[in-house]
Amino acid sequence: MANNMPSLTALLGLVAVAGYQNRDKISDFVKGLSGGAASPAAAAVPGGIGGALGGLVSHFQNNGMGDVAKSWVGTGANMPINGAQLSQVLGPDMVAKIAASTGMTPDQILAQLSTVLPQVVDHLTPGGQMPRT
Repeated sequence: MANNMPSLTALLGLVAVAGYQNRDKISDFVKGLSGGAASPAAAAVPGGIGGALGGLVSHFQNNGMGDVAKSWVGTGANMPINGAQLSQVLGPDMVAKIAASTGMTPDQILAQLSTVLPQVVDHLTPGGQMPRT
C-alpha cells in the first residue's frame, strides 16, 4: 500500500477540491479524470488513475470497508459512506495531508469526499472495470 499512498492522496485531494469548488460540475471533473493521462486532472495523479483507484479499493478493504468500495466499482447501487466512516478508513495522517495540500479543513475534506467519492469511483469504473491508466 505504501507505493500507492502518493497517488491515493493526490486523487482524494483532487476529488475533494473538485467537489467543493464545482459542486454543480462534478460530472465534468470526472470526465476529465477519465480522459486518461493526457488530461490535466489525470496527469496530477502519480501512477495514474487506475493505480490510485486500485490503492483506494485496497485501502478500504484493509480497513473494513471493502464492501462499500466494491459497491462503487460494481454495477449495482453505490453504498453510502459518511464522514466518520471515511475518517476511520483514511486515518488522521492521510486526512491531514489532503487538508494541507488543498487548503481545506479536515471536516470539509471528509464532507466532500463522502458525498463525491462514490460518484467519482462509479464513473471511473464503467461496467465494473478498473481503468488501465
